[in-house]
Amino acid sequence: MRLLLVEDDNHVAAALSAVLARHGFDVTHARSGEEALQALVPEGNGFGVVLLDLGLPDQDGYEVCGKIRKRTSTPVIMVTARSDVRSRIHGLNLGADDYVVKPYDTGELLARIHAVSRRSVHEDAATGGESTLHLGPMRIELPTRQVTVDGSVIQLTRKEFDLLALLAQRPGVVFRREQIISEVWRTSWEGTGRTLEVHVASLRAKLRMPALIETVRGVGYRLVAPAA
Repeated sequence: MRLLLVEDDNHVAAALSAVLARHGFDVTHARSGEEALQALVPEGNGFGVVLLDLGLPDQDGYEVCGKIRKRTSTPVIMVTARSDVRSRIHGLNLGADDYVVKPYDTGELLARIHAVSRRSVHEDAATGGESTLHLGPMRIELPTRQVTVDGSVIQLTRKEFDLLALLAQRPGVVFRREQIISEVWRTSWEGTGRTLEVHVASLRAKLRMPALIETVRGVGYRLVAPAA
């Protein structure tokens, strides 16, 4: 994935770019708001995510976010030391997809990057791409949020469906617990682990497929596609 890192501190940018590169990201570094806006021409320029620091030398980071959103639908994650709720709400109202407060844990940042990029892919799929997933006897209709097994409709809660749809769109891929929590619950891992375990157990029972969602000990979960 191509990622645009907007950060005026070269030392911070170099360290973060190295971490992101090790996790498979192709990082472009912009040192100012204007440089970031130019990098996104035309139409987002192929970037999957913009990581936007708000402390920029030439423009207010919130203003840059608003300009980015007018030019492209590329997901934006704001990075700032401002931790008050009002600042977060202001950023989200301007079109940011997520908000990370410094100092942040690198693992959580990576999970949030993956989460916003997957949400973007899911939205594209719902509007113009594949909207129905077929996995053995199971059929998942993404636009209508309906799941059937052997033709019978399975009643799932909103979070159960979101969890199943997330795993089912990449069968066999292991999702870290932190990634799942960030994507489905839009929060951090702390205090939510038990909730995830309960939802996994509920899905296994409702779908009557105990082997469908495999626990990868110490890492997370993956969906094992059932035989047709």
